[in-house]
This record gives sequence, structure tokens and C-alpha cells, in this order.
Amino acid sequence: MKLKVGIFDSGIGGFTVLNSLLKTRTDVEVFYLADTKRIPFGNKNFKEIRLIAKEICTFFENKNLDALLIACNTTNACALDILENNLRVPCFDLINSVSEIVDKQLIGVLATQTTVRSSYYKNTISSKKENTRIFEQECPEFVSEIEKEKLNYKRINYLSDLYLRPLINENIEELILGCSHYPLIYDFLREKIDSNIKIIDPSISLIKKFNKCFTIPENDCYESLSYDNIKFFVTSENDLFSKKVKFWFEINKEIRLVNLGSNV
Repeated sequence: MKLKVGIFDSGIGGFTVLNSLLKTRTDVEVFYLADTKRIPFGNKNFKEIRLIAKEICTFFENKNLDALLIACNTTNACALDILENNLRVPCFDLINSVSEIVDKQLIGVLATQTTVRSSYYKNTISSKKENTRIFEQECPEFVSEIEKEKLNYKRINYLSDLYLRPLINENIEELILGCSHYPLIYDFLREKIDSNIKIIDPSISLIKKFNKCFTIPENDCYESLSYDNIKFFVTSENDLFSKKVKFWFEINKEIRLVNLGSNV
């Protein structure tokens, strides 16, 4: 029997969590929700994010989930308690997962405006690691650029320089990609900073925690990525999302259109 797993994000950022999951096991049925109508989450306020989180819970209520993978850092920072209290299934989040593996003192975080202003990354890491200094950088334009049907390499290159410069000036030793969209442009970011600076994709830490809780069956023989057991749901523009799925995964999948309720 397959594990029923929910993954949600505002758009394609959750693809990083989905891929990290599918690279480790095949015994899952995934319900992927992209709230494309309200993307980006990163410029919404605390109250709005918490309302969205409640509506996301309502969507997943009848899916009989075994676990929820929170693939949105902004919702993680503002509404983790809502997700945990309403769904009553194990919820695996990015920020708490990655905070357990940082091992340097000077840590940079690239994230959305709302995530940075919540101070959730800074507070979580500081509570688990003594003598750390965390430098956070808002990246207000990254998500909208990454969500385009085709990447504008010149623009991504410019923004990478712009957002990384303040962190490089602080002599950071590790860089956390504090938005699930950002690993999709890992190559741009990697070439901008010294090779000695470790770039951390929180989705990998999240999946390690998930796999520790839900043991991979001994007969689970991973050979290659398969998207057969993935169901995609969006709140707008399902045709456009279908093109994005084809661009990033090179597959054709049915994209189901759903209504979450409010117009936040």
C-alpha cells in the first residue's frame, strides 16, 4: 500500500521537494497543490498567509493523508501551527528540518520578504545552534522570474548578483536557499559564490526526516524518477501550469483546477 503524501506551494517551488522525495522512494501517492491564483505568497502579510493555510487544510482534509510535506517556507514561517493542528497528520517542514544540519557560524539565508520579516529562520537556527550569526536577504523578484514559462537567464543572473552581494560581504560560510523555488536556479547561485561556501537545499533535509519517520520498504527498488502516482492541482491557469510541468519534468500530466475559497 502506498503512502498518501500531500505537498503544497504557491507554484512550482514544491517541485524541489517532490523531486527530493521521488529520488528516494517509490511507495508514495502524491497530491501536489499549487495555489497559483495567489502566487507569490512571499509578499503577503502574516494574517493572509494564515488564512491561506486554513484553506489548504480544507483541501487536504478528504485526501486521507499519511503526511504533509510543507514545501512553502513562507507558510512554514507564518502558519506551521495551523497546518499541524488542523490536519492532525505528521507535518514535515523545511525550516526546522534544515536548522538541524547547519554546522557553521556565519549563515546566509535567501528568502521571501515575509519569511525574512518573520525572523523564523533566525530564531529557529539560533535556538538550536549556539554562537551562530544569521544574515537574511529578501529576494522579492526571484519567484516571479522562476515562475515564468521560460527562464530569463540575463534577469536571473542580475538578480543573483544583487541578492547575494550583501551576504558575500558578511563572509558567510553556508547559504540556505530559504524558498523552495530557489534550488531551481541553483546553478546560477553556485557560480556566484566561492566554492568553499556550502549551498543548502532544505528539501533534502525535509525528505531525510520524512524517510526516517516512514521507513522505506526493503523491496522498494528505486531505478529512475517516475511521476505516475502524482496528482497535480492548481487554483488557476491549469494550462500554463501544465507547460511548466512539461518544462521542468519533461512529462505530460493532467492538471486539475480547484477552488480554495477566499480571494486573499
